[in-house]
Amino acid sequence: MRILLCNDDGYFAPGIEHLARVLADVAQVTVVAPERDRSGASNSLTLDRPLSLKRAANGFYYVNGTPTDCVHLAVTGMFDELPDMVVSGINIGANMGDDTIYSGTVAAATEGFLLGIPSLAVSLCSKAGEHYDSAARVALELVAMLQKQTLREPVLLNVNVPDVPYEQLRERVVTRLGKRHKAEPVVRTLSPRHETVYWIGAAGEAQDAGEGTDFHAVLNNQVSLTPLQIDLTHNAQLSLVRGWLVE
Repeated sequence: MRILLCNDDGYFAPGIEHLARVLADVAQVTVVAPERDRSGASNSLTLDRPLSLKRAANGFYYVNGTPTDCVHLAVTGMFDELPDMVVSGINIGANMGDDTIYSGTVAAATEGFLLGIPSLAVSLCSKAGEHYDSAARVALELVAMLQKQTLREPVLLNVNVPDVPYEQLRERVVTRLGKRHKAEPVVRTLSPRHETVYWIGAAGEAQDAGEGTDFHAVLNNQVSLTPLQIDLTHNAQLSLVRGWLVE
């Protein structure tokens, strides 16, 4: 089995090291990740300059671009054959609800999915990062599960793992995306040169976090598995817009 491993925290991040070590027991793993932290890069591709691919001392490859760049470059310009799976992570911090729109972790997996490859995005739901081993073990289980399936079409799974010891994790549950309140306003401050600068505000708290959502699952120490799709069509508004055309 051949797995392409990526993330958005950079090739040096502890999460990707944990994941590469665990998955190497069951697959041939190739790591292609950004050269620096690209959290929040979403599905952006670099089109205004060429990209470079370099290899670090630990054998990981890194690219001076986005997570999407990394997967696209690896699949279409580096490999002779499609990998069997793309795994993105382990992200430090949750990717739930509206986070998935901005997440570079989810974006890397999404690019694999768009290229016809079953893909997982794996996140550890805290900023403490105390139990990467729990998330890595869950990822290993999911890879083994997907390997046994006969897939009629690629899947894109968004996986959120509570940051607790593996033994404290409860069941794996299939969820839908919840929703956050709107983000906090930007934070205005002065640079050391007395120039006005702005920091993007923190994400909003959970708004739709009822039973069945990813927020609810993680709060209850369950592993959240959310199948994602890319079709952004607002089907419920199709008839509304058609109506505008005949008025």
